[in-house]
Amino acid sequence: MALETKPWDVAEHLPDEAAIAAYIEAVIEDGDPALLAAAIGDIARARGMAQIAKETGRSRESLYRALSEKGNPELSTLMAVLKALGLQLSVKLSQG
Repeated sequence: MALETKPWDVAEHLPDEAAIAAYIEAVIEDGDPALLAAAIGDIARARGMAQIAKETGRSRESLYRALSEKGNPELSTLMAVLKALGLQLSVKLSQG
């Protein structure tokens, strides 16, 4: 009997702000800008891309495109999405 599987989607495993914060912090530590954009996209999908699009004044399609691993969103797009998600960027001194 074949084992049935389905793709794992991180957006289905971000139930609250604590999980979202832990996820985004881990991604930022990695230092990959493409991964950061994709992670913000994952969070937006978890919260509802249609609502994020409405709050940012951008189309869902453009957000899906920009917030993918192959996307290259403008800083204004990232900031608008983060604001709509109730998140903000902060800076701290490097430990190295």
